[in-house]
Amino acid sequence: MSTKIAVKKPLVILHGDEMAQVAFDRILEQFVTSRLDINLVEIDLTAENRLVTNGQAVRDAIEALKLHGVGIKNAGMTVNRAQLDELLAKHPGINEAELDKLATKSPNGAIRKGISGNITREDIQFRNLKKNPPNWIGRDIDVDTMERGGNKHSYNELSKATGIIKLMFVGRSGDPIELHRRKIKKDDPWLLATNDIDDVRVWAHNFFQRALNEKRDAYLGLKDTVIPGYDGVMKKAIETLYYSEYAQQFKAAGIAYHYELIDAQAARIIANPPARALWGVPDNTTGRKLFKLVNTLKKYGIPSRDSHTSISRMSAGGGDQYGSFNMPVPEDGIIKVVVDGQEKHARNVKHGDPILLMSNDRNAIKDWVKQVFEDASRNDKEVYFGLKREYMQYDDVFSTIIVEVRKELAQKHTAPPSFMIMRPSAQLKKMISDPPRSALYPALNLDGDIYSDISAALGGSLATASSIIESKDGTLLFEAPHGTAHDLYLRYLASDGKESIFNSSALLYAVANALETLGKREANAALIDYSSKLKLALIDTVGQGIITGDLKGKTNDPANEQVVDMRGFLDAIEGNLDR
Repeated sequence: MSTKIAVKKPLVILHGDEMAQVAFDRILEQFVTSRLDINLVEIDLTAENRLVTNGQAVRDAIEALKLHGVGIKNAGMTVNRAQLDELLAKHPGINEAELDKLATKSPNGAIRKGISGNITREDIQFRNLKKNPPNWIGRDIDVDTMERGGNKHSYNELSKATGIIKLMFVGRSGDPIELHRRKIKKDDPWLLATNDIDDVRVWAHNFFQRALNEKRDAYLGLKDTVIPGYDGVMKKAIETLYYSEYAQQFKAAGIAYHYELIDAQAARIIANPPARALWGVPDNTTGRKLFKLVNTLKKYGIPSRDSHTSISRMSAGGGDQYGSFNMPVPEDGIIKVVVDGQEKHARNVKHGDPILLMSNDRNAIKDWVKQVFEDASRNDKEVYFGLKREYMQYDDVFSTIIVEVRKELAQKHTAPPSFMIMRPSAQLKKMISDPPRSALYPALNLDGDIYSDISAALGGSLATASSIIESKDGTLLFEAPHGTAHDLYLRYLASDGKESIFNSSALLYAVANALETLGKREANAALIDYSSKLKLALIDTVGQGIITGDLKGKTNDPANEQVVDMRGFLDAIEGNLDR
């Protein structure tokens, strides 16, 4: 007779890449397949398999989640140009020109859109992690951002018709060329943003020269992996300039240049601020938020972190920057936006200028706002929206919907939670410098990534936060908010698997959450009990001071910490589980 717990419903497993996958394989073996009689619907979402299947693996993942309702997603690589070239060289039979975008882009947005899901991220409530804030007062850190371009000087409005929105380009030939089209409904917001690539280069010159003059390490942050035709174009222009004109000057001056994805970089700098730095964030929408935050932190610091912070990301509509069409302009000319056959906007552009067209779905926005209010009411959270209503019709639709949802809740005799609508910069400052006891911060994709990474880093690390993607039909996808840990994976490979450095807390917590959900859906008391004990074993392990290297010095009793590798950490959890 089997001693395994019988589970009726299948669990969808979406495999990923690098060190995160090494950890995931071990977790599944140690805590799932060895202890449960369960059907795992496993899909290979590695970067390589997404490529060789021409994106079919992503479609399979979406269909599996919609069919079975509960899944766990591991972190997967979003390949840059160099990594894509390596994969294409490995598979010479693949024609890049014929690839579906799902083959090379991040699968995250497609999956969220496919299941109509939005993300909620919050800290895992470890008892033994101190939340002493980093010392920010007096830090000599400045944020440098562009004054023009981007969302700040976009054209945006609410669609006045249901139909097709088209982005047209007229170049030297004089013939209009359709660059992109998508469906749009009446009252859906849309936005066209451009950046002058010459302005980007001028900014980069000034940025690097300032770093040299002031002898500051230079940090550059963009989201080039997800927005390659916009942020990626700016990154290429900036780094081409750096390596051709400034790299040797930096070396001679004894200062360094660092590039990182803006969400990871924001988390690193806010949680571990350098003594002196120049932080370059060319996108002025993001840059101005971080500029105001840094100035506040330098003056007032970060208070002790006793609050419980949650971030809800609006993902289901596939809107904003992550669902945008973006590309560099092929030649000098004019771009035009046509909605339902009517020209709405036109502007001059030059060869190489990055352009971005984004839209959002009003119905999806409304579903998200409902989800935000329901979560906040259920868990007694205050809600703080960040909107740029004064000059952004794109954002103003959110405030209109907030009022609608509030009225609908009142009609159902359900009081909405306490909430405020503020500027996005004020929203970010409140989250970090003036947090209430328990709060939920709704944000679109890019801001949500930045906010959640900062929050997780201040709470311990990205591996000490949980992430849940929830659709209105009840589909739930659990994941760890961290990435694939590329550097740690290289060390793992170099040591022939002997050096397994990785904090698997978030992955294990995602597994426990998924099992708990299955248990509740099939009224499986044994499975519910097991998932609760698994979470407790994780929390108890950290409570005993048994931690991975990323948490060294972050417990309440650093002198009695026992730093272990990934295998040692999971074995300790297993020991606590079996007590």
